[in-house]
Amino acid sequence: MALKAGIVGLPNVGKSTLFNAVSSSAKAQASNYRFCTIEPNTGLVDVPDERLNKLAELVIPDRIVPTQIEIVDIAGLVRGASKGEGLGNKFLANIREVDAIIHVVRCFEDENVLREEGAINPVSDKEVIEAELQLKDLDSVESKIQKKEKQAKADPKAKAEVEILQRCKAHLEQGKSIRSLDLSKEEKTAIYDLFLLTDKPVLYVANVDEPSMHTGNKFSDTLKEAIKDEGAEIIVMNNSIEAQIAEMEEPDDKAMFMEEYHMAEPALNRLIRSAYKLLGLHPYFTAGVQEVRAWTFHDGWKAPQCAGVIHTDFEKGFIKAEVISYDDFTTFKSEAACRDAGKLRIEGKEYIVKDGDVMHFRFNV
Repeated sequence: MALKAGIVGLPNVGKSTLFNAVSSSAKAQASNYRFCTIEPNTGLVDVPDERLNKLAELVIPDRIVPTQIEIVDIAGLVRGASKGEGLGNKFLANIREVDAIIHVVRCFEDENVLREEGAINPVSDKEVIEAELQLKDLDSVESKIQKKEKQAKADPKAKAEVEILQRCKAHLEQGKSIRSLDLSKEEKTAIYDLFLLTDKPVLYVANVDEPSMHTGNKFSDTLKEAIKDEGAEIIVMNNSIEAQIAEMEEPDDKAMFMEEYHMAEPALNRLIRSAYKLLGLHPYFTAGVQEVRAWTFHDGWKAPQCAGVIHTDFEKGFIKAEVISYDDFTTFKSEAACRDAGKLRIEGKEYIVKDGDVMHFRFNV
């Protein structure tokens, strides 16, 4: 169950360069011309988590299996995409399929990198993308309103749906995204089937020049100010540097390169962890001699649901879970020692799994 995140942005802002850096299974062509990425490139990237490595040091398994994020590099968007301009229809169809959006914004000056929007303006660039997504969502909402209005005359449920859709319509017409409307879980059922683009959570990437990779610059500062009320996170990074790090196969080479640039870790690690948490996802661990593995679950999931991530039979036949907190496991160094110290707990069907729990499930086949 991997989070599927789509990398979006105007042409030539560094989307494909970022994809090349994060993808472990595919490489997008990063070239300086419009619509370089015609079909969405998809790759899987490991979610970095030092806890997984620490558990592996203690258990010494045959293999280590991290959890992953699926990354989709989507064709660059242009003005008029909501009306089919450029590759608009293809772009908008692809973005509907992702769970979260990684919005890359150009925050650097380089006369060698083409730009059709005039002077560098990250806020304007951001607004171009948002406006196209809002216009497309407006079309979807208005279409459903037309279908539901007749039903609403005789069906109270349909009438309530129309009222919610009208609120969405008014919000979009004001140039606002649906995620800022704060619809309740119950109200969102009215728009669930529309897969609205502006309802998806967003993580911004300010792609800055090399000298600004640690401090940011006037462009990234402007972008931060523009999104401060969105509740969104922003990662400041230099995509080209990250791509170079990702291409290095030798750990020593990576370490020397990062030391030269005064980097404690690749900025990609922060990006991936932020994207992973964007949808309220966390890992729990299984730790045995065959493998130490991270599994993904959602906030609030109970033990049977988490067991079902491994296999549906685990959820159907769930009996109980043996649980050790990560801190206890690393303190006492083994499952046996945790058991002897009374740190292994037996939890039932109502147990809400916590980030970093080390678990073993018992179930009926």
